[in-house]
This record gives sequence, C-alpha cells and structure tokens, in this order.
Amino acid sequence: MSDKMPEKLDTERLILRLWRDEDVEPFAALNADPRVMEHFPTTISRVETEQLVERIRAHFSESGFGLWAVELRETGQFLGFVGLHEPAFDAHFTPCVEVGWRLDKRYWGKGYAPEAAAEAMRDGYERLGLSEIVSMTSTSNTKSMRVMEKLGMTRNPADDFDHPKLPADHHLCRHVLYRLSADRWRQMA
Repeated sequence: MSDKMPEKLDTERLILRLWRDEDVEPFAALNADPRVMEHFPTTISRVETEQLVERIRAHFSESGFGLWAVELRETGQFLGFVGLHEPAFDAHFTPCVEVGWRLDKRYWGKGYAPEAAAEAMRDGYERLGLSEIVSMTSTSNTKSMRVMEKLGMTRNPADDFDHPKLPADHHLCRHVLYRLSADRWRQMA
C-alpha cells in the first residue's frame, strides 16, 4: 500500500485525472441532461456543478482519492467522472467506499464506465488498502447494474435499501447494493 496519491490513472483508452477548470462547462452540460440524470432526483444547475467540482477537489485533498475527471486518451475529450467516494448518509453498510460514475450519454455502451471503474477500484485496493468497495443505484438503473456485474461485484437482495435522502414514496427510493471484497478482487485478477 502506498499513500502517495497519483496525479492520474491510466487505462488502455482513458485517462482518469484531477479536475481542471475547463471541465466545468462540459460537466454542467452533462448534469443538465435529463437522460444522464434519469436515475437521480433532479438535474443539476451550473452553480451546483461548480459546487460539486469544488467538493470533489476538496475530497481528493482530504482523503487522497475521489471522483476522477475522465478523458479519452486519443482525443482528450472530457467524458464525465469515475472514481471512489464515501457516501454521506447512514445505512446498514456505511461507512464505506463506493465506486461511481457519470458519463455523457454520447459515451454510453462503449465499455468506458467499467474500464475506468476497474482502474479506480484497483487503486482503491492496492494503494488505499480497502477491504471492500460497494456500488449502489436505484432498482430501475439496469445499465449501471450491468456495469457493477462486469466489475465482478455481486448483489445480495437482503442488502437492498431505501435511500435515506429520498422520500419513501419517491420512485427512485429503493436501491440495490453491490459489493466486491479485496479478497474476491485478488482472486479475479
């Protein structure tokens, strides 16, 4: 385990890097897209996007990990984010570290989310020494569930939960939880 945070992580097709000021504009467009935000309670404004980027930057500074800005290696095009974070709510599985992603819909279906998430998880297990990484989404988000399964994560329906930050009658309230232990990750490697 190394405690030195890298400036970036590399995959075959992608670069996961720290955020730049020029990322805010395409990230704001992505966050304003109802299709991208379909499995979130609402879209996010430009001001909220700027605040989110600042929180992401602060998390990297404080924790040594976070949600990386993702770009295509070949073109430098900003795709969205992929990385690790700590959910800010109480549930039967918290505290924990979650792998998450949000990509521009133009880049869906190309394998970028699992490629980048696998690298973020590798960093979490190897550099950070995490014993488990989780991922969660609303029960309607089958695309993200497929990404979780591609990553080798598994779901126990007994872990499913109502998201505490959503009203009980909200259509996105019910969530699934996927897990991958470091031991299982090493066996798959």
